[in-house]
Amino acid sequence: MLYLSTINKTLSYTLFFALFVTPATAHNIQVSGDVAGTWHIEPYHTPKAGEYAKAWVALTRKGGKILPLEQANCQMAVYLQPRKPADLPVLQPTVKAISVEKYQGIPGADIVFPNTGIYQLELNCTPKTEGNFQSFQMKYQVTVASGVNAPSPSSKKLTQSEKTATSTTKQEWNILAIASAVFLGLGILGILIRRSVKR
Repeated sequence: MLYLSTINKTLSYTLFFALFVTPATAHNIQVSGDVAGTWHIEPYHTPKAGEYAKAWVALTRKGGKILPLEQANCQMAVYLQPRKPADLPVLQPTVKAISVEKYQGIPGADIVFPNTGIYQLELNCTPKTEGNFQSFQMKYQVTVASGVNAPSPSSKKLTQSEKTATSTTKQEWNILAIASAVFLGLGILGILIRRSVKR
């Protein structure tokens, strides 16, 4: 009985520790009608006031097929929270087709949040061809931290090889962090098992 209690505690601590060493990769997935959307904010889902951030939504249809922006008319609005029904958006960034990760031609927008605080991004899309899909609205809430004035967007562009290298490095660090947490947990578990056996 003591043995099982020790294992349960060790596994709980390992999972708790893994939450802190694994980089934040939270994504907000929503379904509206026959379309699902996964929201992303770069960099790292932690935008800073006064700095350029890129918001994009990977839209997929039932069956997993990508819904590209060329098939939809989409607008984005950014609201400061808490929001009242009569409030106007603080920003209305231009939605453009972008290609990122495995997604091609999905809706995205460059945003410079004016101040720190909580904002709600709202994406409204209608089909360019009637009956292609149902019109939909998706919302995403983001916390904006303090930052510095943003450089021009052209100075932030990376070459494809730099993007690939950065993506590969992030994946390697994610794997290393998870592996470290697992090995640490197993080591602690081994020590506790030895101690309980000696008693």
